[in-house]
Amino acid sequence: MEQQSSSLPRCTYCPRHCQVDRIKNEKGLCRAGNKPKVALVSTHWWEEPCISGTKGSGTIFFSHCNLKCLYCQNYRISQEDFGQEISIEELAKLMLKQQSKGVHNINLVSPTQYFTQVKESLILAKEQGLSIPIVYNTNGYECTHNIEELKGLVDIYLPDLKYADNELGVRYSGVKDYFEQATKAILTMYDQVGAPQFDEEGIIKRGIIIRHLVLPGQIGNSKKVLDWLAAHLPKDIPISLMCQYTPMYKAHNHPELSRRLTKREYAKIIDYFFALGLENGYVQELASAKTSYTPDFNLDGVL
Repeated sequence: MEQQSSSLPRCTYCPRHCQVDRIKNEKGLCRAGNKPKVALVSTHWWEEPCISGTKGSGTIFFSHCNLKCLYCQNYRISQEDFGQEISIEELAKLMLKQQSKGVHNINLVSPTQYFTQVKESLILAKEQGLSIPIVYNTNGYECTHNIEELKGLVDIYLPDLKYADNELGVRYSGVKDYFEQATKAILTMYDQVGAPQFDEEGIIKRGIIIRHLVLPGQIGNSKKVLDWLAAHLPKDIPISLMCQYTPMYKAHNHPELSRRLTKREYAKIIDYFFALGLENGYVQELASAKTSYTPDFNLDGVL
């Protein structure tokens, strides 16, 4: 018999607090319903090396999103709602199926809008033998009370820290308090799982890695992000400095977003990283700024 989540509240899954009744399938700004919607289940090789490793990361891409990023590379699922609704039991089975492939971890990509359903699926899957690390891969716009509820269920947090400048959050992602909410969430994540722990092959088993996508023309914002990280977290926490920005979705309607990052811009951020005394990080080749690196969302692995 299909299980229906018994604890879907008037939705406060993210800081927007839309208060819609998810049990009745009312939809807030993210437009997510009362069942998790998944667009792709795959073995992913393009995450940070300690996540993808030699066996790949077992990604589960969720549809919908609580941000409205104008430049989202996954806009087909985040903004255009592509995906397949499944039950909590089916989601748990997908996690177990991914584990059976021998991947290093289960990588939940953009799970926030299905917080309760994901939590219940994790509990069910662990009861049925799920034992590899769980990665919570998030845009960073999270409520701390949700992160606290994931204690013991999530091993690795992979949050973005997109903006230190809230004006950019309003302009590019449609949210006015991104920095305050994301930084509180990141501190809660760090308190819960601590610095990364690795196995003998260098694969992460527990901890936090923070991502920052460097946007064209926004070097000041990136420097402020690094300033905050250097001041509030240990210097050895890994920071993934991403240069993969590619103008997609509605970016071409905004001249400053209609180009790729330059080599000089990216070099300035890498130099600033070291100038702050930060110790661990990941960088990308500028060649990663290609649409070919965007996953093909085709329901593969879902049905």
